[in-house]
Amino acid sequence: IIDFVLVYEDESKKITHKRSDHKKQKRKRQVYESNLINNGLQLEATRSVLDEKLIFVKVHAPWEVLCTYAEVMHIKLPLQPNDLKTRDSAFNWFSKLFRVNENIIKPEQEFFTAPFQKEHLSNFYIQDKLTFFNPATRSRIVHFILSRVEYATKNNVKKFGINKLLDTGIYKAAFPLHDSSFRHMSTDPNCPSERYLLYREWAHPKNIFKLQPLDFIRKYYGEKIGIYFAWLGFYTNMLIVAAVVGAGCFLYGCLTKNNCTWSQEVCDPNIGGNIIMCPQCDKVCTYWNLTITCESQAVSNTHMVLLILSIFWIVTLFLEFWKRRQAELEYEWDTVEYLEQEEQVRPEYEAQCTHVVMNEITQQEEHVPYTACGKCIRMTFCTSAVFFWILLIIASVIGIIVYRLSVFLVFSSTLSQHINGTEAIRKYLTPQTATSVTASFISFIVIMVLNIVYEKVAILITDFELPRTQTDYENSLTTKMFLFQFVNYYSSCFYIAFFKGKFVGHPGNPVYWLGKYRNEECDPGGCLLELTTQLAIIVGGKAIWNNIQEVLLPWVKNLIGRYCAAARSEKVVPRWEQDYHLQPIGKLGLFYEYLEMVIQFGFVTLFVASFPLAPLLALINNMLEIRLDAWKLTTQFRRMVPQKAQDIGAWQPIMQGIAILAVVTNAMIIAFTSDMIPRLVYYWSFSVPPYGSHSSHTMKGYINSTLSVFNISDFKNESKPFSPWFGNLTTCRYRDLRYPPGHQHQYEHNIYYWHVIAAKLAFIIVMEHVIYFVKFIISYVIPDVSQKTKSKVKREKYLTQKLLHENDLKVVKKTMGKIADKIIKGIDSTFQPKAE
Repeated sequence: IIDFVLVYEDESKKITHKRSDHKKQKRKRQVYESNLINNGLQLEATRSVLDEKLIFVKVHAPWEVLCTYAEVMHIKLPLQPNDLKTRDSAFNWFSKLFRVNENIIKPEQEFFTAPFQKEHLSNFYIQDKLTFFNPATRSRIVHFILSRVEYATKNNVKKFGINKLLDTGIYKAAFPLHDSSFRHMSTDPNCPSERYLLYREWAHPKNIFKLQPLDFIRKYYGEKIGIYFAWLGFYTNMLIVAAVVGAGCFLYGCLTKNNCTWSQEVCDPNIGGNIIMCPQCDKVCTYWNLTITCESQAVSNTHMVLLILSIFWIVTLFLEFWKRRQAELEYEWDTVEYLEQEEQVRPEYEAQCTHVVMNEITQQEEHVPYTACGKCIRMTFCTSAVFFWILLIIASVIGIIVYRLSVFLVFSSTLSQHINGTEAIRKYLTPQTATSVTASFISFIVIMVLNIVYEKVAILITDFELPRTQTDYENSLTTKMFLFQFVNYYSSCFYIAFFKGKFVGHPGNPVYWLGKYRNEECDPGGCLLELTTQLAIIVGGKAIWNNIQEVLLPWVKNLIGRYCAAARSEKVVPRWEQDYHLQPIGKLGLFYEYLEMVIQFGFVTLFVASFPLAPLLALINNMLEIRLDAWKLTTQFRRMVPQKAQDIGAWQPIMQGIAILAVVTNAMIIAFTSDMIPRLVYYWSFSVPPYGSHSSHTMKGYINSTLSVFNISDFKNESKPFSPWFGNLTTCRYRDLRYPPGHQHQYEHNIYYWHVIAAKLAFIIVMEHVIYFVKFIISYVIPDVSQKTKSKVKREKYLTQKLLHENDLKVVKKTMGKIADKIIKGIDSTFQPKAE
């Protein structure tokens, strides 16, 4: 069995002048390979069929080596088949329709397991030594050895590990083999066709509506990839309900849009047609007619509270039920006690352990890479670097705001905006719309560029921080990357939702940015529509960019590689050489897949009030994402080194934090960005006496009551528009709640404004408390670990104790019994009378 493949270039075939460097590389490689052999591994070198410079070293791990390192790594292996009876779910018959055919991919047999011990070998369930350690476990053990074997000693510091040899170019690649071609089933009866089955039953587009064969994925790729696809599938299932609710609310809004009184008033030529609005910028902007906002009126948002409550209950249920599912997988895949027992220290950490400290618990000396003071300095530096980059993003957002303010003036002076104009395009291409769309595209480009730069910076910072284990490393990098991505992706959306159009003053006394740029107002249709545009561009652009980067580029590279290889030779290419020409997976593995999905989770939850179709778009994207990721892993990339993973790591608390923050953001979007609260206040208080003149509650007159009056003679010289005034009217209207000119408190906020502010604050407090209370109740009612899983864990502990420890006691009793018999016989012989 080939457990691993190492690839290097034969120095004697290279045409170059640096012979001394080649000798050093060759010597290091020879030392490394001889140490691998000393550690019990068997090596077999083969020259490439297509390129005679390449040498493939096939690594084999004998039974004794596997047993030794399985004990060192505390790998759990089968004791006996699981004998607990499982009750079928009531929905089992329904889920069978979507499951993979069990005749094609047989369900994995469940076992009770225990950490492997050579001295208890007879207690483990060994039917065949070749299959006792599955290929994923064998590859993990061999990679563990490869990562810890030394190849040189310099200044009394040992240099070791395959990763450093790869970084310095001594080896070109190191990877475990795929078991067969993904296109054809293996003809060798001793060679399984798991890759072919995974491609046909999991990665192929025809399986888009099927459930994933998670146990089979875990068996082939290891627990880390298995738990990612389990989580992604679980999250996608949650989106089904959220998508139905969101789409239902959106359709309801579209269907009732024409029935809304305020929408009818805006579009009515006798009401909206007679309302002339004040210019939205200084000098170059002109007066405009309210009817041009008819097409851009946001859909009815009185249904938003129902949408928000539904989505958050769904999200809360998703997070709670995922904990239960994760606990089941932890038990079934033997990762319950993984972190305490099994995870090894990173080789990079071990190599830097030069300081000696006293362990408070063991009271023994141990080696660490830095002192307490050194650790504090490192953490301070890393934290400062992260904050510097976050401030850099905020600076870029401010730059885009300045762009919006300056470009709005240009568009206002160039785009046709005559009051009596009848151009169809003017209904859609307003200065605000043009500014918003171009700024959104520029914002997206800046986001992508900063992502590329910061990715390298975050890795450098985390490497300098020197985390102890791979899990610590990934969690540290996850936190840094997410903080950056959060600010990068969401800052422009937060600006539009909560700051734009909120501090603009009024036409006679506008507020200026940097003393030069007049603060921008919302689009005539409101900031909610602009927020939706920004979200659609970022979410859509991000999905397209990620698929190009993750799927299209590897496919093109492999296509070119195969074409070049076919042109050079018509020989039969062996499996190890075919795998070498596939794309490497990258050091961070699935990190970017998680990051992409968690950022999407943020868009689905943080801004769902403004974009109710977000869950539906996310659902469609994720159904494709699962199959694209599966296709990519199965066909375009080398097989990953199987790794253990207890859970989804730092992503779990990040999602819980997003869910908590999303309650606040959506409550504030409804209160401050949408017009729902002012409409409700008008309907219940200001449409009837003492404030209104209607005999019953109505929305008639709402538009007129929410547009304040401004006397054009009160314009300051620096903001007075160049364009002449059409008609004989002396006033214009603007979006605000202020007293009219001539009032003793002219241009100050009126009583309606203070009622609306009070209602907004009351709404936020009530909505937050209701949702948080429901979240708490759901979290309390749903236990993190199901009773079925608890029973399995208890049963396994009992069996481990019985099989491993009681068998030891039996041996001890048996041995002590023989000794006791000998002692008794000796005593009897001394007291027996001597024969005469």
